[in-house]
Amino acid sequence: MQIFKFTHNAPKNILALGAESAGNFCVFAENRIYFSQDFGDLLIDENYRKFKSELNKFIKKGGFQPDVILTDLHPEMKTTLLGKEISKKYKAEFIQIQHHHAHIFSAIGEYLLQNKSSHKLPATCLTSRQVNYQPDILYGLAMDGTGFGEDEKIWGGEVFRITNEKLQISDQIQNPKSKIRRIGHLENQILLGGELAIREPARMIISILSKFLPKKEVYVFVKKYYSRNEFELLYNQLEQNFNCVETSSTGRILDAVSLLLGFCGNERKYKHEPIDLLEKNSTTPYTDLKLNIIKKSVTTNYKLQTTKLFKYLIKNMTKDRHRLAATAQLYLAQGLYEI
Repeated sequence: MQIFKFTHNAPKNILALGAESAGNFCVFAENRIYFSQDFGDLLIDENYRKFKSELNKFIKKGGFQPDVILTDLHPEMKTTLLGKEISKKYKAEFIQIQHHHAHIFSAIGEYLLQNKSSHKLPATCLTSRQVNYQPDILYGLAMDGTGFGEDEKIWGGEVFRITNEKLQISDQIQNPKSKIRRIGHLENQILLGGELAIREPARMIISILSKFLPKKEVYVFVKKYYSRNEFELLYNQLEQNFNCVETSSTGRILDAVSLLLGFCGNERKYKHEPIDLLEKNSTTPYTDLKLNIIKKSVTTNYKLQTTKLFKYLIKNMTKDRHRLAATAQLYLAQGLYEI
């Protein structure tokens, strides 16, 4: 358990339970923040038992009475369901935070905290969460794999506009929706088979290439991974929109690029393997791929078209694949930044 002291007290006793893939909990009480250990993937029963056990010990040992419970927006996560139970038990306010909002606000919080210290930081926090500071507004980029979106689709390549007026750390739990708005994202693609498409990038190849290639040509790019019968089943599933979920995930696009260029297989040996291999095999990008950002009306978001990226890759498959790998990453980074 890590403990950090503040010069001011928490507005309320806050318990944040986070998501599932890297389970941990955080408590803000009086003038201290308590960070638990990392319990790993909470979908593993043993990890979840340890998570619940340590949380119960913390609450009972310290006599902690939560006023606010924060969880992920996903309705079926174990931490979401647990948060609802705890909120009922303690009659605490239950607030669900969108996954990428949390990423952006954590970067803002880190910046605000560090700038109250003696160390002066540059105005831009650069990680997988980027926050650019301006007088009245902030813009944040969140580029990752999976986060349940406010539209019930899977987000992961997002651009947000954040109101910067008198933004304090304690404000972030009061009404985050009034402070942050999604203004752009990657084009939605189909997770063919839902979460199975996370484990098998070739499913993403089928769904994306099917937008502009005939079926027989799509099969050419995945026949190494699926028999003809398996492919037919997947293609029919896509046509019938059965267990197909829309996603704007950066991770899924890069997984598909890595597989298309031959850097990874269809079954990952470790977490993030396709993207890791794509990055390791990247050299100098080509500069002839132009950005394609669309906005159909004043009420719609900006969208960076990723189908165009795959059209480019297919057209240039005879070129240096290491340079194509870098080109794909540059296209996504420049496109989201341009939004």
